[in-house]
Amino acid sequence: MSDSTQTHPNTHSQAQIEEAVREAVELDLPRTIAELSSLVRIPSVAWSAFDPAHVAASADAVADLVRGLGVFETVEIKRSAIAGEPGDSDAGELGQPAVLATRAARNGRPTVLLYAHHDVQPPGNDADWDSEPYQPVVRGDRLYGRGAADDKAGVMAHVASVRALIEAVGEDFDLGIALFIEGEEEFGSRSFANFLVDNREALKADAIVVADSSNWDIDTPALTVALRGNVTFKLTVRTLEHASHSGMFGGAVPDAMLATIRLLASMHDADGAVAVAGLTSHETVTPAYSEEQLRAETGLLPGVSPIGRGSILSRIWAQPTVTVTGIDAPSVANASNTLAPVISVRISSRVAPGQPAAEAFAALEAHLLANAPWGAELTITEVDMGEAFLVDTSGWAVREAKQAMADAWGVEPVDTGIGGSIPFISDLVREFPQAEILVTGVEDPDSRAHSPNESLHLGVFKRAVLSEALLLARLNARE
Repeated sequence: MSDSTQTHPNTHSQAQIEEAVREAVELDLPRTIAELSSLVRIPSVAWSAFDPAHVAASADAVADLVRGLGVFETVEIKRSAIAGEPGDSDAGELGQPAVLATRAARNGRPTVLLYAHHDVQPPGNDADWDSEPYQPVVRGDRLYGRGAADDKAGVMAHVASVRALIEAVGEDFDLGIALFIEGEEEFGSRSFANFLVDNREALKADAIVVADSSNWDIDTPALTVALRGNVTFKLTVRTLEHASHSGMFGGAVPDAMLATIRLLASMHDADGAVAVAGLTSHETVTPAYSEEQLRAETGLLPGVSPIGRGSILSRIWAQPTVTVTGIDAPSVANASNTLAPVISVRISSRVAPGQPAAEAFAALEAHLLANAPWGAELTITEVDMGEAFLVDTSGWAVREAKQAMADAWGVEPVDTGIGGSIPFISDLVREFPQAEILVTGVEDPDSRAHSPNESLHLGVFKRAVLSEALLLARLNARE
């Protein structure tokens, strides 16, 4: 550590401290990127089909980084039950390991909870990657690798920002910090709610920074103020007791494939907008966003038109969606002249902010049952729901976060919505209703999280770390 770490913060002005924070972030960036690269090399996929030893190794590596900071009173690797009552050791299966570190506030200063997750999405098809998924590679100004952006960069943003604070004000600072690095966010945060209850006192905070979102572009920061909820389920459509010859009975007997196609088509109108009664939209003002930008960021083919109505961003942030994400049906390679008796599909619906997920599921279920063609039998199973989220932007922590972003990036931040969902935020709101929740992130529109060639823009990463470090320094000075 530099000599500045031995100096009590009160001996320097806030301007001097913030200049020291800037210098610390700059000088520490190579080490931070190297540590991030080491985390990326651990294939920490929490899904049940993957080796849990890798998630455990990832938790150990994160805990070692946090212990190395030397300012937390406790650093533990903990698990909570997936089902059953919080704290019940006999509740059954435990969730994946999370890292929990705590430091109590002093002299009336606030406490901030820093959240990220160290588990990652599966790599998918290795052939779709330009380099090995778990071998981090820098090409140009981007670091490529699974988890390089989502969300091991979020983990390292927290570590690096705390380290910059230490360099600027010393280890004897007053800000309270709780650090929660989850190990199963990509697997549905199955033990998250119980973890919050089990560790409520350790996690209690005045502000919560969730570093798991994106920025407007590589030059403009964003604070996420709206998230859609989600409803997913398996829909099974059956019309026959057994398969029959399509030549002998086709034209008189409705097969399950035809019934499924007709049923799914009923959920959208001619413009591609959702046509399910009871699914609501959220009225919001959105920034300018052109069709050309949409095409550039999504790879939409030249001859394919966007779907839906309203501004493009309102369709992504504030309107419901219905997407078929999987189908169990005879493959083309194994197709025979057969009337299929049963077809199953996975449906994923995004729920607009302001609508409870249970209400949205009821609307979807009612639509499907009312529109089943030719009396087809429907079964809905494996239902999962997550709540939408709207931020109250009038609070002090939001103001502090936005100012820190503006000072770090040199550009005013944009309030954005996210088309995806972070369902566990509703758990945070329930357990800590007085805390202000700040959804930040290290990604940009070309990070391609969850996709092949996931990457982190290193300039965005540096500015995201500086934003958080400045925020911590200002919270440390807050009376």
